[in-house]
Amino acid sequence: MAKAANIIRETDPEAIRLARTLIATARHAALGVVLGETGHPGASRVALATDFDGAPIILVSALSWHTQALAGDPRCSLLVGEVGKGDPLAHPRITLFGRAEPVTRNSEAGQRVKRRYLSRQPKAALYADFGDFTFFRIIIDRASLNGGFGKAYELTSDDLAMLGDAAGIAAIEAGAVQHMNEDHAEAVGLYATVNARAKPGQWRLAALDSEGMDLTDGDRTCRVWYSAPLAAADKLRSVLATMATDAREKREAQS
Repeated sequence: MAKAANIIRETDPEAIRLARTLIATARHAALGVVLGETGHPGASRVALATDFDGAPIILVSALSWHTQALAGDPRCSLLVGEVGKGDPLAHPRITLFGRAEPVTRNSEAGQRVKRRYLSRQPKAALYADFGDFTFFRIIIDRASLNGGFGKAYELTSDDLAMLGDAAGIAAIEAGAVQHMNEDHAEAVGLYATVNARAKPGQWRLAALDSEGMDLTDGDRTCRVWYSAPLAAADKLRSVLATMATDAREKREAQS
């Protein structure tokens, strides 16, 4: 019998950028869990956001069977990737394999996770404070990326790790997001329409991290990357200002 060909490509920066963009811009995911009573795999749909370090965040009810499964076995997977026009199998998607860790509600991490989640999923404010709902961070162990036909990659947790001063940016992120949305809405719109090439709309900054920003306009999302990871949090202001100036110049050159 002939030896099967290796269909896994060597992981490169382009694959890593695609994988991380898929995670950052996803609004929903298919959650896979292990059902303790039968051992069968179970799949459900969950809304999604990301934490300061890129870890996916989910909010689930204790009454749901997938939450009960996670309580017995934290191993899980997330299938992420939006389906567009045409063949759904032609669109990029990524499966994340990891462990679900509950976040203590009133802790500093709990407050951060709630804020970041609601910035992406504002309708969840109706039930986020219910006592039977819990936030989980998904700690990624590895991932399998399908970038399209013939584009399969296996990624490690290091491939998906946030670079730069992730913790430093997290400490100032809430204030920076509020400031940009309230005082620099024009710049936020430029980030979306010029940098991400999105259609115009009521774009708002949802989250900032050490490598880029997530923007939302209703159900639309986009990701904008800095030219390089921020090595220190005090670089954020100048980087955002430079990006806005560059975006204005590009817009004027195109008009």
